[in-house]
Amino acid sequence: MANRFILNETSYHGKGAIENIPAEVKARGLNKAFVCTDPDLLKFGVTKKVTDVLDASSIPYEIYSNIKPNPTIENVQSGVAAYKASGADCIIAIGGGSSMDTAKAIGIIITNPEYADVRSLEGVAPTKNPCVPTIAVPTTAGTAAEVTINYVITDVEKKRKFVCVDPHDIPVVAVVDPDMMATMPASLTANTGMDALTHAIEGYITKGAWELSDMFHIKAIEIIARSLRGAVAGTDDGREGMALGQYVAGMGFSNVGLGVDHSMAHTLSAYYDMPHGKACATLLPCVMAYNAPCTGEKYREIARAMGVKGVDDMTQEEYRAAAVEAVRQLAEDVGIVTSLKGIVKEEDVEALAKDAYADACCPGNPRETSVEEIAALYRSLM
Repeated sequence: MANRFILNETSYHGKGAIENIPAEVKARGLNKAFVCTDPDLLKFGVTKKVTDVLDASSIPYEIYSNIKPNPTIENVQSGVAAYKASGADCIIAIGGGSSMDTAKAIGIIITNPEYADVRSLEGVAPTKNPCVPTIAVPTTAGTAAEVTINYVITDVEKKRKFVCVDPHDIPVVAVVDPDMMATMPASLTANTGMDALTHAIEGYITKGAWELSDMFHIKAIEIIARSLRGAVAGTDDGREGMALGQYVAGMGFSNVGLGVDHSMAHTLSAYYDMPHGKACATLLPCVMAYNAPCTGEKYREIARAMGVKGVDDMTQEEYRAAAVEAVRQLAEDVGIVTSLKGIVKEEDVEALAKDAYADACCPGNPRETSVEEIAALYRSLM
């Protein structure tokens, strides 16, 4: 069996990286950009950092900002209509996962109009054409949507999130500029950073993991473990480290999948509009402990990458516990409470567990699970 690996054609990293956007637009023969961003980024002048660069190079653009934190089918549909009316021939997605996921869905539907029903994109949709040329500029250090072949859309009517996996949706260019992340509040930095750590850990232990993906995931865990506390405190080194670490994690998990932490987190967001990163972080220590028996020696390397000392002298039980504790401690240090008390309602647990079990990430989990076991995990945090 051959293992497939897909990455961006081009990526830029470091302070001032956004200055390369006009050259990429012009080199690709593109003329007008459809800028996908969210209302808060417009309000606080973050989007303007990129549009100023476009203005300076006389590149026309139109802004679309009807995007919610957990983007909906309606956000995509109105975006498709706005793109068609704009006369644009490329997309610049500015924001976190919400903006980039919306941009991916818009770009796919524009070039594959037979998928105009957004729900038809769920799972692995056999689209025929690459999406509209997209340049992705993350403003959070967590989702890595700028380098993944995945996106997630919320079906408000059915109270669920659905995952779309499509090699045709990957942005052609990723521009990872820590200056674009400088205005993130501490809580958002913590939530998105723990989402990135979840990507790295789940990607490392998922059923699809192999040597090439392991290389990215272990390095991502190491970078995030040493950078997230500083990023939350607002240090430049912390911000730069998280900008890189979350991207490296995305290079891996996009190609091998995730696990039940993400399945459960998607469902929490759909039911309670819980921020995705916070949901992932809240669940991570508990799910890691649940999965530990099916991870071989991998928790030793996770513990080592998290900065735990003396792991080579530990028993398997000890280094597994140490890995879980190091993750729990990091979450606590950045202000995340790993509890669902007061959030999840007992009457919702069975439905939450059923939806999580049906989620596209669930089959990649290293431990075979069930609706009953997922329900027990939710209850253990209540």
